[in-house]
Amino acid sequence: MAEFTLRIDGMHCGACVRRVSQALATEGLVVKEVRTGAARVESDQNPLPVDRALAAIEKAGYRAHLDSTGEVNTAQAGQ
Repeated sequence: MAEFTLRIDGMHCGACVRRVSQALATEGLVVKEVRTGAARVESDQNPLPVDRALAAIEKAGYRAHLDSTGEVNTAQAGQ
């Protein structure tokens, strides 16, 4: 599994967190964490569905981009 972090603009509250979580889950992505301003997503798809995650967040009403580090963690689950 690979994990990537998205930075999200426009989130201000728990309802925003819930909306983004639901949007990502609807796309079949594994949501590791969503907090105001960011989301960690995990996927075993290759290539990683970053564009799909970004589109889901935009559809929910927010702007998002891959974390500026561009870091993708590919550690095995459970390690």
